[in-house]
Amino acid sequence: MKSDYYEVLGVERSAGDSEIKQAYRKLARKYHPDVNPGSKEAENKFKEATEAYDVLSDPDKKARYDQFGHAGMDPNQAGGGFGDFGGFGDIFEAFFGGGGGPRRSGPKRGADLRYDLTINFEEAVFGAEKEIQINRYENCADCQGSGAAAGTHPTTCSQCQGTGQIKVVQRTPFGQIQTARTCPGCHGEGKKITTPCKTCAGQGKVRRAKTIKINIPAGAEEALQLRSSGDGEAGSKGGPAGDLYIIVHIRSHKFFERHGNDVYCEIPITFVQAALGAEIEVPTLDGNVKMKVPEGTQTATIFRLKGHGIPYRRGSGRGDQHVRVIVATPTKLNEKQKQILREFGESASEHQQMGKKSLFDKFKENLRDAMG
Repeated sequence: MKSDYYEVLGVERSAGDSEIKQAYRKLARKYHPDVNPGSKEAENKFKEATEAYDVLSDPDKKARYDQFGHAGMDPNQAGGGFGDFGGFGDIFEAFFGGGGGPRRSGPKRGADLRYDLTINFEEAVFGAEKEIQINRYENCADCQGSGAAAGTHPTTCSQCQGTGQIKVVQRTPFGQIQTARTCPGCHGEGKKITTPCKTCAGQGKVRRAKTIKINIPAGAEEALQLRSSGDGEAGSKGGPAGDLYIIVHIRSHKFFERHGNDVYCEIPITFVQAALGAEIEVPTLDGNVKMKVPEGTQTATIFRLKGHGIPYRRGSGRGDQHVRVIVATPTKLNEKQKQILREFGESASEHQQMGKKSLFDKFKENLRDAMG
């Protein structure tokens, strides 16, 4: 037996038109086949709700149903044309404000591409010209991107007359509704290719390797993004090509460490150089330069070489180079050398040997402060 139409929609018998319509909208959204693909139960509930709305939204049908129930309904009308379930998508769109169907597409911009490029540390510092190879879709040269064989042209689709869509009139519970659907003959293109180009099989595009020159600016930083305009995928129907985005990655250096536009390095010096002072050679990005180490230099002291860092990518000038000196402890001393050091140790005070302030001095000061 069929369910009571009022129970199907979940409304009282005294419900007005707006309440009935609102109840149907809620059920239609819930059980529409597009929302529940493959669900037979949802399909049946959607049919049942639509049938109930067809009757209760029509004053004459509603009056007969209220008086005689299902027996008072004409079997041919009760179905309301619900056997053609394929049309419910259009009914749903028309009832809930859906669009009139896909439109014929116009020129379309090609897709952007990404390429990850790894360069050397020096190339990032001073800039470089690099060649990269990418695989991309380009317009077919034989058919100029039309997809049609040479000497032929796409023809206007006879089914849609070039509009890309066909109009369909559906008989629904709400009356006749005209909807637009994508033309099955041309798939919404409006034109058909009767003789496809053999080179691209009618696609209008072919995949090819392309060599592109890229200029890396001086001072390039990690993850720098460069854009090569128009070097992406080819557009469709006369649309412009996309762009190519190059993401720069930089290999680390064995000697220099980068922090912004400054570089850091460590240089070992001898005990004698640290104690007496010296002029040493320091490698820089521009070659070796002389650097003075003053008398009494302590290990881990940092010196600055101004302007020997990385160029600023925007604007002029360069960063600095910071040199951290490490005092090396002598090893494999002979007896004479050891004796000289013993004599030095006996003749020099702890303060002289340990620098400006020894760790022991600092410990004693901290302990004294802690004890008040």
